[in-house]
Parts: sequence; C-alpha cells; structure tokens
Amino acid sequence: MPFMNFMSITRALSDENRVRILMALRNRRFCVCEITAFLDLSPSTTSKHLTVLKQARLIEGRKEGKWVYYRLADSPQSYGMAREAIAWIERAIGDSPDILEDEARIKEILESEKMKFGIDDSGVCDEFHSLAVHSLEQD
Repeated sequence: MPFMNFMSITRALSDENRVRILMALRNRRFCVCEITAFLDLSPSTTSKHLTVLKQARLIEGRKEGKWVYYRLADSPQSYGMAREAIAWIERAIGDSPDILEDEARIKEILESEKMKFGIDDSGVCDEFHSLAVHSLEQD
C-alpha cells in the first residue's frame, strides 16, 4: 500500500495545475467552479485534475447543496505521505513569484464576484457558482 500511495502522490504532483490547486487550497476551500475560473480551464479538465488529487488523498471534497467544495485533506487517511508532500510543496514553492501571482489572481476573482453580485462574507449566492459568471474575460 505505501508504494501505491507514493505513486499516486507523485503522479498528482507531476502537473503544474494540480500543484497550483494545492497551493490555492492551503488558504481556503474552493468550489469546482472557482477552481475552474482560477485555472482558466474547461470544467472537464478541472474535474480530471481534482480526481487525481483526490485519489492521492491530497484533497477532500464535500458536497453542500448543489456544490462540491474542495480543501486540503485533513482526514486520518491523508496523514503520512500526503501531508508530508503538501508540506514539502509549501516549503519549496509556497512563496515563489508564480504562487504569489496566483494568490493575487484568486483574490481579484473573488473580490470581483463579491462586487458584481453583492455576496456577503458567507459567500452564498447561486449566481456566483455559475461557470458563465466565472469567465476570466474582462467586461
């Protein structure tokens, strides 16, 4: 089993977008559509990345109503290699210019959506979760 865990984790970490997802999730949870908007990928591609990360036990998903929210794994099954891998990524690139740029972009997306739709700090707004709303194209 440790060998398979190791292989799942290394596969998950072999893609730039999956590493970017992990770094984004270290500060908060995201719904699928927010991750799709942040990465500027198709929903199906984002879903594939999330599946690989879940299989490696690096992230966990939780369904709330119609939406699935993801966060870094915090279950007993995720301890060990997965938690060490996340800590290693944070130490290695957590304050790199690319990751800091991603964090600024995430903040920009979230602030823009709050202003457009009057979302309060609870983040509740069905329109907010529309993929059409999450287009990264400027008005």
